[in-house]
Amino acid sequence: MRRLMLLRHAKTETDSPSGRDQDRRLDERGHKDAARIGGWIGRHPPFPDFVQVSPAVRAQQTWEIAWEEMKEHVQSIRMAAATDPKRMMLVGHNPGMHELALTLAGSGDAAGRKALADNLPTAGLVIFDFDIKDWNDVAFRKGRLMLFVSPKLLKQASDDD
Repeated sequence: MRRLMLLRHAKTETDSPSGRDQDRRLDERGHKDAARIGGWIGRHPPFPDFVQVSPAVRAQQTWEIAWEEMKEHVQSIRMAAATDPKRMMLVGHNPGMHELALTLAGSGDAAGRKALADNLPTAGLVIFDFDIKDWNDVAFRKGRLMLFVSPKLLKQASDDD
């Protein structure tokens, strides 16, 4: 069994000071949302054995903030790139992350799949399990959607408490 977690970067500024899309940074909401999703991940193991982060500033910032929040809840999260990780996380941005999530989803949480069909919001997290022994066997429509969560959904859940 392999688990793939896709995390879209948090909310960003519209333009970067350099004018390059790659350099766009998180805005105030993005910082809060990255911390919220990182805290949630930290309270809901198992954690990724390996994390691959896009070189875009917004993805790097999302991971740095989420990681700091995770460390508050977990003493030791293995961040070393394992030779054969069972659980992997990719932190990236659109276009691409939403499309990847849609193409991997084959079964699993029906409500999550319906919500995901509309959007993978900023700081949104999608968790898939694959009944495979090797990452080379990942294929379209073979992922079982275990969970779809976003800062907005987490806030709604905490407001209901």
